[in-house]
Amino acid sequence: MKGSKRSSRRVLPGFGLSMGFTIFYLGLLVLIPLAAVFIKTSGLSWIQFWDTVTAPRVLASYKVSFLTSFFAALVNLVFGLLVAWVLVRYQFPGRRLIDSLVDLPFALPTAVAGIALTAIYAPNGWIGRYLEPLGIKVAFSPIGITIALIFIGLPFVVRTVQPVLQDMEQDMEEAAAMLGAYRLRTFLTVILPT
Repeated sequence: MKGSKRSSRRVLPGFGLSMGFTIFYLGLLVLIPLAAVFIKTSGLSWIQFWDTVTAPRVLASYKVSFLTSFFAALVNLVFGLLVAWVLVRYQFPGRRLIDSLVDLPFALPTAVAGIALTAIYAPNGWIGRYLEPLGIKVAFSPIGITIALIFIGLPFVVRTVQPVLQDMEQDMEEAAAMLGAYRLRTFLTVILPT
């Protein structure tokens, strides 16, 4: 091995160039705007900062953001678990179609999904035209924001829970049933903790 030069071959060809583009893109889209926020707020006094973050419009935006996110998370928790359970435990016609439809929000850019949901729930949209006479305004309202968050978030819940349910042995459920546990108790004490 005398005089042999050790070859440094990388797994990914062009790693340096790829890393450079990645850092540039990250800096352009994330780091520069984030730095601008910190620079702008560093010029404020504590009183000005407090007045800004407690302004009525800002407090209203906090309320809308947190409430819509909370309700969307609750709906996604219940229905994501239900959809994952049905896809894993039952065989039925159209199962593969539903399984692929779960991934639809991953395939659509967020802006396209928002425009499509707005068009559907607008007063002259497919669903909005039936809700408008009832006095229910969905587009550009907290209800619409919640629906959009559910649409975007449901696949994350389903795809996170699905492998866990697939790996779970059905023997535990059968043992719980043999010991006299009802379905709800089996779900709450055997399946849900896993």
